[in-house]
Amino acid sequence: MSTVRASARWIRADLRARRGQAILTVLAVAGIVTALITSATLLEDGTNPWRRLFAQTKGAHVWIHTEDAPAVAALSRLPGVEQVAGPYRTAPVTLVLDGKKSPVALREAAVQPPRVAAPLVREGRWLRPGDAGGVVVERSFAQAVGLRVGGPFPVTALSGASHPLVVVGLADSADQGFYPEWTPGLAWTLPATLAAIEPAQGRSESVTGLRLSDGEDTLPAVHGAVTLLDEQVQRMSTWREVRASMELDNRLLGLLLALFGAAGLVAAALALANATGGRVLTQTRDIATLKSLGYTRGQVFAVLVTEHGALGLLGIALGLACGRLVTTFTLDGLPILPLSPVPLLAITGGTAAVVLVAVALPAWRGGRTPPIPAAPAAPPRGRLSRLARLALLVRLPPALVLGTRDAFTRRTPAVLSVVGLAVPMMMITIGLGCWATLDDFLRHPERVGQAAALTVHPGRLPADEAARLARADRDVAAVYPGAEVSALEPEQTRSVLARALGTSAEPYPFSVAEGRMFAARGEAVAGQGLLDLLGAEIGDRVRMTVGGTPLIVHIVGRVVEPEHDGEVLSLGIDSLAAKDAVPPQFYGLVLRQGADPEAVRARLLAASGEALEVRQAVNPAERLAVIRVVIVALTVVLALLALANLLTASALGLRDHALDLAVLKAMGLTPRQVAATLVTGTGLLVVLGVTAGTAVGASVVAGLIDLQGHTSGVGAGIGRTPSALTLATAAGTAIGAALLVAVIPARRAARAQVPVTAR
Repeated sequence: MSTVRASARWIRADLRARRGQAILTVLAVAGIVTALITSATLLEDGTNPWRRLFAQTKGAHVWIHTEDAPAVAALSRLPGVEQVAGPYRTAPVTLVLDGKKSPVALREAAVQPPRVAAPLVREGRWLRPGDAGGVVVERSFAQAVGLRVGGPFPVTALSGASHPLVVVGLADSADQGFYPEWTPGLAWTLPATLAAIEPAQGRSESVTGLRLSDGEDTLPAVHGAVTLLDEQVQRMSTWREVRASMELDNRLLGLLLALFGAAGLVAAALALANATGGRVLTQTRDIATLKSLGYTRGQVFAVLVTEHGALGLLGIALGLACGRLVTTFTLDGLPILPLSPVPLLAITGGTAAVVLVAVALPAWRGGRTPPIPAAPAAPPRGRLSRLARLALLVRLPPALVLGTRDAFTRRTPAVLSVVGLAVPMMMITIGLGCWATLDDFLRHPERVGQAAALTVHPGRLPADEAARLARADRDVAAVYPGAEVSALEPEQTRSVLARALGTSAEPYPFSVAEGRMFAARGEAVAGQGLLDLLGAEIGDRVRMTVGGTPLIVHIVGRVVEPEHDGEVLSLGIDSLAAKDAVPPQFYGLVLRQGADPEAVRARLLAASGEALEVRQAVNPAERLAVIRVVIVALTVVLALLALANLLTASALGLRDHALDLAVLKAMGLTPRQVAATLVTGTGLLVVLGVTAGTAVGASVVAGLIDLQGHTSGVGAGIGRTPSALTLATAAGTAIGAALLVAVIPARRAARAQVPVTAR
């Protein structure tokens, strides 16, 4: 018992003597755990919104859109089908609110919510028999356009007739993804209300959901539905598409955080190992005294692991609390669920194991210290390093030569210090590369397929008149006719977006990353997600059903496509059937350099008497703006890790050369020269680590971003390396800050009296 009390007193005294380093160690580990918890939560939350909604609403695995209502009895007999939702009649309408127009799919719904795919009311209430003008609106759509319970919902039918409706409730649904990634917006109303708004059956469609016994295998039911309904199928979607739409942005952010967290965990392990090893060397006399007083090798090992491991475990506990606090906030207006127990335990246990292994190795070496109270404190002997010899050859000042010699007195701690600084700097450089990529998106939206800053829908005007008004504006450089239709892939099990923009003779300026732009009818370019879905390559010919018309498409290029997970086929409008191309659904406007899109939009609305619908493009980089905050926060965490490594290297250098300081002063070196010697020894490690980390980060950042772009469907060719000026500034700032930190203990040691320094 006395041994335990003595060990506790020794640990407490040692921690008090190095409070700053202990706090830095705790904060560094806490920051890394926070990053890991946040990344894992975001990654899981990318799936959880759909999973939670699907379970609560008892959602359908497959949704089929047909011209007429299919036979429910025949669909229910398909293999694997448990229940059928609908069929529900759905009519396209336009929401006109505060001068803005938004397309809406208005779907009929009964007063009694269905047993399958029932919307989950979050605000307000569900429809009642007396709600002749009431609607329940899908919540993400309502948030995007500013709808509230009790607010107006004025819609315009295809006939041009306006109908004033009222929002009675907001609901979540697993039928489709979040708006605006999934359009049009969705709203439910009573069958009588829908019939009054759109009495013509030919201007509506029927939507039917299939809930399967085995949701993982949707192919038998999909093939059976296509065979049964034949040419009635207009488009089809599965639960996988809905889940992908809900998880896109959080997945990208979560993967970035995971990369930072994993690399930071490596850096934290190096920092802990270096700090523990440095303290073991500094405490050689104390450890020898403990062993001379009867401590065994195992007891010394336990004391060291307890002291240094406790700091890491305290950091883990603090990181768990901070991670939970961070994820209670929302990034996109949707609630973030706590991390499930399995990944939480994996992160906690894995980090704890890394911490304990990192401190156990130097603690084991400390346990082998011989029980000699007067253990020598002189630095180890060895040959001059090559850098020290080079410093002698070029006749550097004595202080710099001595500092260069001191840098690699102990090779293993020196290498750990260099690597411990290089890893955080590498990740900071990767973060700067992500920042540069987002900036490039904002400065050059045409590189992500957004050459058109504005999209003009004819609205109440004829299409030709809308095109004439657009071309007449002084800031419009080009006008491209466009249409968007649904396309079925060859097996007709999945619907993708077919975007016709421009003509084969005058194609829209897509950002072609591979191959070439389409130049003839039947040619097209595709996003990476579509190529992966089809298993196709550039140059292949694929038979697809575009807008209900069979079409053999020759894929001649790959474009950077940030929308719909890259599952988009882009072609000339003259490649579509006449029913889909004439008249064009909209026009894409490419503006002159320096033109203000908002000013052009205002002029077009004024010239048309508010008859046109003019929308401004939303850059995908704006949806990922939170990454900038994440990069700044993680840079601070990584800087703490680097600082912990730096303080360890400085403390070890002072310990190894305490006697040398007295000798140097006796030889006539001034305190400034002595401080320069110590700073040079530490600074050389800093320069090597920062330079190596910057070089490695700059060489891999574009490839990592392109790899993420490829796997997410956007496609490779988007990664950008930070500019040379940015890299030089970051490296110079890191080196300068590190040297300033190293100067403080060096000046204090250099100004100490000789007997005190040598003691």
